[in-house]
Amino acid sequence: MTSVRWLLRIARPEAWRLMAAALLGSLALSCSIGLMATSGWLISRAAQQPPVLYLTVAIVAVRAFGIGRGVLRYAERLVGHDAAFRVLARTRVQAWLDLDRAAPAGLGKLRTGDVMTRVVSDVEAVQDLLVRAVLPIAVAVITGTATVVLLGALLPAAGLVLLLGLLIAGVVAPGITLSVAGRTERRLAPARAALADPVHDLLAGAAELIAFGAAGPALERIKVNDRRLTSLARRSAIGAGAGASVGAIALALTVVGELLVGIQAVREGRLPGVQLAVLALTPLAAFELTTGLPAAARHLVRGLRAVDRLRALGDLPQPAIAWGNKDVIGHTLEIRHADARWPGADQPTVRDLTLRLSPGRRIAVVGESGAGKSTLVAALAGFLTAERGTVTYGGIALPELDENAFRRHVTVCAQDDHLFDTTIRNNLLIGKPDATDTQLMNALRQARLAAWVNRQPQGLDTPVGERAAQLSGGERQRLALARALLADPAVLLLDEPTAHLDDPTAAELTRDILTATRGRATLLITHRLEGLDDLDEIIVLSHGRVARRGRPAEILGATHA
Repeated sequence: MTSVRWLLRIARPEAWRLMAAALLGSLALSCSIGLMATSGWLISRAAQQPPVLYLTVAIVAVRAFGIGRGVLRYAERLVGHDAAFRVLARTRVQAWLDLDRAAPAGLGKLRTGDVMTRVVSDVEAVQDLLVRAVLPIAVAVITGTATVVLLGALLPAAGLVLLLGLLIAGVVAPGITLSVAGRTERRLAPARAALADPVHDLLAGAAELIAFGAAGPALERIKVNDRRLTSLARRSAIGAGAGASVGAIALALTVVGELLVGIQAVREGRLPGVQLAVLALTPLAAFELTTGLPAAARHLVRGLRAVDRLRALGDLPQPAIAWGNKDVIGHTLEIRHADARWPGADQPTVRDLTLRLSPGRRIAVVGESGAGKSTLVAALAGFLTAERGTVTYGGIALPELDENAFRRHVTVCAQDDHLFDTTIRNNLLIGKPDATDTQLMNALRQARLAAWVNRQPQGLDTPVGERAAQLSGGERQRLALARALLADPAVLLLDEPTAHLDDPTAAELTRDILTATRGRATLLITHRLEGLDDLDEIIVLSHGRVARRGRPAEILGATHA
């Protein structure tokens, strides 16, 4: 029920469109049934060769039903899909908001393939839930009830026969489908995610897998998951086929039943002979209501399962700051006596840490892997809430600040900053969308990348490739740094910008970073002590605590001694 309430909340703004689509669908199917019934009466009555005037109303009705069926069907599809696409967009936005609130720390337990399956396949399954499950079921109930009542008005026994046939085709057949494929449908989405994970790993690490001769096992893993998904899809198809077969049998039995009760009624004088064709032909059109119900049942189960998985995104840990609405009034970023940990960690990764980044002050935090350096950056950037102590900017606690205002003043440049598969220009414009080419080149010049860009035939329009494969490691880091500098933040947090570089390249990039950040509040996270002489302070972390801190000369002198 929680998932149903979640879906109703998402779909509520489009409720009138969905109801209009159900009404239009019911009217379109009513026209189909009316066309069949009227045509049957018209053929039977015309066989008696009455005056043409007696047939005029029926002839006009046939034309009206024929035209109305097409027009109303088009209108139903237009309104229904418009509503579904609106819900689809709202669902996708909600999924993104849930991921955004959890990222980056709260996404640790989700694999990339699983996330992609949820925001693509599961979101689309919600659309199918509305268009291919909820609307067909609603139309079947409304139109089926009206048809049974009208046929029952001609002959009560005929209405009862049609009711029994529709119940078998509309309830029993989908029930059989669910009994055969229901559990399978619930397992399809996890199976797709299980297949997406190794596919993503193979594509992302293709070079390494081939180099080490490990592509075979990776492909075998994909084949195993693909066979499992294929088996589940086959079972789902078997269930759909079983339901469709029951529906076809129910239709045949209903037509026979209508003829039996109709012939008996004609013999007894309770039904005019010309109306016998109406009883026999009406089920042929009425069962159009139930034809898609087995598939609707599958989409219903699949869609509700997708809703469960999408709603679960809202239950992810949300360790980030719950932001307020105050504007920024100062430019000093400070953390005082703070403890912080990543979700799921047994104990804080950072303990009792105090650090003050005032305008122009530059501090380096060094330590081995696991010392708590990245946790510190996450706490300062608002990605983690400090368990103890406070994090303030301009003297205001982060939870009281407006996030957008804070992000304009504080920028993070991580060791694995993502570069999009587009041009250098478009990657830079993420930092400042309205930047001119002159500003872009100034940022590149600060990051010591302008000369390289000028040597490229396409200049700023040079593509970087997927995962910036067209750039070297140093060029990738310099481009990420240029993007951060282009944003012109008051505080720049640099998390291991030289982590994946060789020593000469790392030393060169460090020198350029210190030159580019002169006069700007900067926190440099690194595991190298070389080249830090020009900073105001060095803090050495060990197991989340400050082991040493002081002027570079003091720390570097003690290290060399």
